[in-house]
Amino acid sequence: MNGGYVNPPAIKRQHRDPHADWWDKQERRNFGEPVHEDNDRLAMFSPYEYTHAPPGRAALHLGVFVASVFALAGAIGLVYPDRPSAPREFPGGLEEELGGPLTVRARKAGDEY
Repeated sequence: MNGGYVNPPAIKRQHRDPHADWWDKQERRNFGEPVHEDNDRLAMFSPYEYTHAPPGRAALHLGVFVASVFALAGAIGLVYPDRPSAPREFPGGLEEELGGPLTVRARKAGDEY
């Protein structure tokens, strides 16, 4: 009791019967029904409470998904070919052609990759 106000039980509205004859069908409540003091947590637009999988099974599904993604990435890494050719090299690094001694030059013969 909160100053004479009857506080109904804390039941999320998503767990109420969706096919019942509610006055407010979206919020699943009747006209004149007392509202719980935590209505913002219990209303239809509050975060959905997932009840279709227990936490252990959900963690297992997440782990299987992550392992599958890493296995697929590893398989692609093993099968995917390496670089088909070496980078192109230019005599003198094309320093003059690119604008002079202060510019970034192209790869020169003998440079590391």
